[in-house]
Amino acid sequence: MSDIAIDLGTANTLIQVRGEGIVLNEPSVVALDRTTRQLRAIGHEAKRMLGRTPDNTVAIRPLRDGVIADVDLAELMLRHFLQSILPKGLFRKRPRVVVGVPSGITEIERRAVRSATMAAGAKEAWLISEPMAAAIGVGLPVTTPRGNMVVNVGGGTTEIGVIALSGIVADASIRIAGDELDAAIVAFARKAHNLLIGEATAEALKIQIGSAVADGEDRWMHVKGRDLVSGIPKTIEIHADELREAFQESLQAIVGAVRRALEVTPPELASDIVDEGIVMTGGGARLRGLDVLLSRETGLPIHIDEEPLTCVVRGAGFVLEDWSLYRGVVTD
Repeated sequence: MSDIAIDLGTANTLIQVRGEGIVLNEPSVVALDRTTRQLRAIGHEAKRMLGRTPDNTVAIRPLRDGVIADVDLAELMLRHFLQSILPKGLFRKRPRVVVGVPSGITEIERRAVRSATMAAGAKEAWLISEPMAAAIGVGLPVTTPRGNMVVNVGGGTTEIGVIALSGIVADASIRIAGDELDAAIVAFARKAHNLLIGEATAEALKIQIGSAVADGEDRWMHVKGRDLVSGIPKTIEIHADELREAFQESLQAIVGAVRRALEVTPPELASDIVDEGIVMTGGGARLRGLDVLLSRETGLPIHIDEEPLTCVVRGAGFVLEDWSLYRGVVTD
């Protein structure tokens, strides 16, 4: 059986099989029967149930803030995803697996990821920090003495790493990322418009009209929700500048984390970063104008990968392809 790379993300789980490329990209959501705990759906089907389930069904994210919140559910989800990509009968040949994890997780959280991966069918489970995996995924020379800086904005965490000689020299990890922006939109709609909206609606607003800086375009969107005063469903119009205001606190926290990482970067590596700039990866990097905001706040050039969502799993895949070169970047 081929080796497998996994980006076990708060929002999405991506799996790459060595020699075959990315074979799975599904939301990290599980739907269960509330009383029997029997599985109803996993992935795309379960995500469609978020905020729409009857009383006896609950849609749960097994990962919160980049780490496993429910080990049993995470194992169930991983096992389901792995079995869905493997031909029947081949699962007995247990694969070697490399999993991308946030750099700021605790030893207990690392054990939870490792045990869930092993229980799901891995022969060996190796962990790689997300900034390192993302840097390898975008093709940065992480094994050389030259300094490279990566900002990986995911669903649950923003990971910043300054990388040289196969190690992370300076880093910062905050549990503020895409999910936090969604929560800010929900809170804004409630406070400013007395409108209760769901997670899926907030995410759609962020993707379609959200931006980090003003760009001269007046984007807006009709939003449906429940009026908190009358209790009756209604439709309102929300503009991009309103969302930008709602995002400010979260975006400033991300900028602050990047600044902190830069402040503790050794001078020689800092000079490399001035030349090379910062690479942004992760699904959150697709927020309009986030690169402009970071560039404005740091004075450094910002580069966004063409496929920022897949950088971590691609990097974990490269590790499996050249184990002798990258052995030093993973931990067991």
